[in-house]
Amino acid sequence: MIDVGLAFFPDVDERDRGAAEYYARCLGFVELGDRLGFQHVRIVEHYFRRYGGYSPNPIVFLSAAAQRSRRLKLITGAVLPAFNHPLKLAGEIGMLDAISGGRAEIGFARAFLPHEFQRFGVDMDESRGRFDEGIRVVRELLAEEEVAHHGRFHHFPPTTSLPRPTQRPHPPLWIAALSSKESFRLAGELGYGIMAQPVVPHSLRENLDVYRNAWKEAGHPGDGRVMLAFHMLCTADGETARSLAREPINRYLRMLAEAASEWTTGVRSTDYPGYEKMIEKLRQDDFDRLHERGSALVGSPDEITTMLLDYHAACGGFETASIQFYFSDIDPELARGSLELFAEHVMPRLQQA
Repeated sequence: MIDVGLAFFPDVDERDRGAAEYYARCLGFVELGDRLGFQHVRIVEHYFRRYGGYSPNPIVFLSAAAQRSRRLKLITGAVLPAFNHPLKLAGEIGMLDAISGGRAEIGFARAFLPHEFQRFGVDMDESRGRFDEGIRVVRELLAEEEVAHHGRFHHFPPTTSLPRPTQRPHPPLWIAALSSKESFRLAGELGYGIMAQPVVPHSLRENLDVYRNAWKEAGHPGDGRVMLAFHMLCTADGETARSLAREPINRYLRMLAEAASEWTTGVRSTDYPGYEKMIEKLRQDDFDRLHERGSALVGSPDEITTMLLDYHAACGGFETASIQFYFSDIDPELARGSLELFAEHVMPRLQQA
């Protein structure tokens, strides 16, 4: 069985679409997704540029989504401990969990865009340390009372975070990882789910093996939880879908390359070995490459079902697909039709997988 949810990753700004209009449309899709039987809604934390800049606080958006849905899990995909004090994060997470009646799930990520670190005045060479300290302290604040902490980056006396989480000891937790085996291993050791990108299947399979082995060695029950994020456009005719999705997905990729451009102009960090090469390679990506390796689920319902199941087998399996269906300048009515077609013809077959 593969569960499917909605992912929002804004790649727009005021030149493309006003923020009020963008959020209204996204929340309309939340209502639709809830009615159609999708499992979650997920949104990122990024700042300042078209790539993610309309989502500086995922918890604010998810609080609104909680009021427009009844069943959807509300997932941060992900919050960034490097730019947030753990006391603030823990309180906001508890608030979201209460507002939603216990539907929150919290994903954490390290952040990787140099311009965000620069603007927040955070040293990129402290990224790993801030992340490791942040996620451990937030979990402790959610699970326990009268928590005191004296760490490398944060210090506070015995404190009980309020409101206490509705889900005990805390909402389900995730770690977002791109290519670092250290991140996959850490998620497994801590018993967190892993949010990953559908890169080349064999390399992802290696990282998921690291995650699952660490999970089992730490003594956690089961095999862990894996979520992959995909672009998706579903139309009755596959060729039509590909012609409609090609330029919006290419535009999304250009926005990502622009947001990460400092990596190609001399920025280096010991916490991000090889990132300059990875971002340079990413700049060469396009729709056709994504579609070829199964990262872009674009086509007819039958084609998309086959792509998802083939990728599931090739990478070693995953429990959840988070689909980005409303991206770039794609027409909202096209996105709506795509969701409806996917829900009617693809999701029932994934429930049987």
